[in-house]
Amino acid sequence: MNILFVVSREQDWPNDIPGVTVIPAQTYLMDPAYGDTRSTKVFNLCRTYRYQSKGYYVSLLAEARGHQPLPDAEAMKDLHSETLVQDVSDKLGNLIDCSLSRTHEEMVDLNIYFGRDADGAHQHLCEQLFKLLRTPVLHARFERANDHWHLCSIHAGSICDIPPHHNDLATQAVIAHLKEQKIRTSTAARKPCLAILHDPQRAESPSNDEAMRKFLEAAALLGMDAELITPKDMRRLTDFDALFIRDTTNVDHYTYQVSRQAAAAGMVVIDDPDSILRCTNKIYLNELLTRHHIPTPKTLVVHQGNVDQIVSTLGLPCILKQPDGAFSLGVVKIESEQDLLVKVNELLQQSELVLAQEYLPTQFDWRIGVLDQRVLFVCKYYMAPGHWQIIKHDHHHTSEGRTEALSVGEVPDDVVKIALQAANLIGDGFYGVDLKQVGSQYYVIEINDNPNVDAGNEDAVLGDALYREVMGVFRKRIESSKGNCTL
Repeated sequence: MNILFVVSREQDWPNDIPGVTVIPAQTYLMDPAYGDTRSTKVFNLCRTYRYQSKGYYVSLLAEARGHQPLPDAEAMKDLHSETLVQDVSDKLGNLIDCSLSRTHEEMVDLNIYFGRDADGAHQHLCEQLFKLLRTPVLHARFERANDHWHLCSIHAGSICDIPPHHNDLATQAVIAHLKEQKIRTSTAARKPCLAILHDPQRAESPSNDEAMRKFLEAAALLGMDAELITPKDMRRLTDFDALFIRDTTNVDHYTYQVSRQAAAAGMVVIDDPDSILRCTNKIYLNELLTRHHIPTPKTLVVHQGNVDQIVSTLGLPCILKQPDGAFSLGVVKIESEQDLLVKVNELLQQSELVLAQEYLPTQFDWRIGVLDQRVLFVCKYYMAPGHWQIIKHDHHHTSEGRTEALSVGEVPDDVVKIALQAANLIGDGFYGVDLKQVGSQYYVIEINDNPNVDAGNEDAVLGDALYREVMGVFRKRIESSKGNCTL
């Protein structure tokens, strides 16, 4: 990764840090070479972040270039907010009182360099202020009144304000920050670095906590640094070499934008944006599978002009599918013509096209996990008790059928063959192909990006080897992207 310190004047940062390039703001703004560089981190150390100043435009253009500026434009806006002091006070809560409780003075000034307290007395408070305002140099003043400490002022400082006796301290603060954020300051050999994106607030997740732990362990065994990140960590995204999305994906979901951002930065990405786009729309999948003669249930693409053909084409009961439904949501079983008209009109208000399929009752669906165009695991997903789907959503309660993992040798050859043919039409990512078996016939129901890998379910046959297989693909692709195929 390229580390740029952008300054108003070159002499503003006289300290030498290995791997860090110091350039004037004018050069960064005007030299086309800096507009084309990828995998770059910009530290904006200009003397002012005033609106429409050079310092302001450095961060603004850095964001447009995907260079992850510190501070970013949002942080600059916060620094100039009229409610800044109140906002910071509200967010820090009792931390200010707790941090300053042993101080005997009536006023305290803090000089903060990359989250480090210049005096070393109130480090935790300084770290939180830096985390909140994301600005390299900060100056804050606190005063005691009525036995309570209050933030009186806080503003961005300039590196030119750093007194000579603080120069070494500021340099060490920079180095410590780069290490903590896993930002590489040299071109020496290092471990590949993988971000695993998940959302701990989401109930429906493609991997449970134990599986996430096993992914981390497998990465370490293969010589990679892996870290769980959440949606709040997106500013750090391109600090990593690769991204593994373990959150539910959709085109209108933040995960799709994150996938696009990572791919544009040259990172190894699973799920890649093309796979998300293709797999999350059942209309697209139906067209793709039909064109390549992959067996599917009898299907009708429904629009306002052919609703009356559903029953004659598919019979009853039949299945209606919202094009972008997931986790068994947006999929309904229709028993009568009256219910059909009501439900199809509801779905057509959300999408110009809806998918209708014949109903094929089965005890289970085959799930073939495919990674890198090879079978990774095989499972039977049984229907939820008393229900026709794998997952039953009942008001605020969700129940699922059991999962049975099998070895590839226990699966009919045609199931594996058809699943691979279907998945390979999408790409070389990580897919879960669902098939129904009726007698000796097999039908692809859908191809899922972001397939489930839960400890105790999909890994029941391979165990920890499943996680090593997934991490091995990342390791291979990271090395290949760097032009080094040696593992």
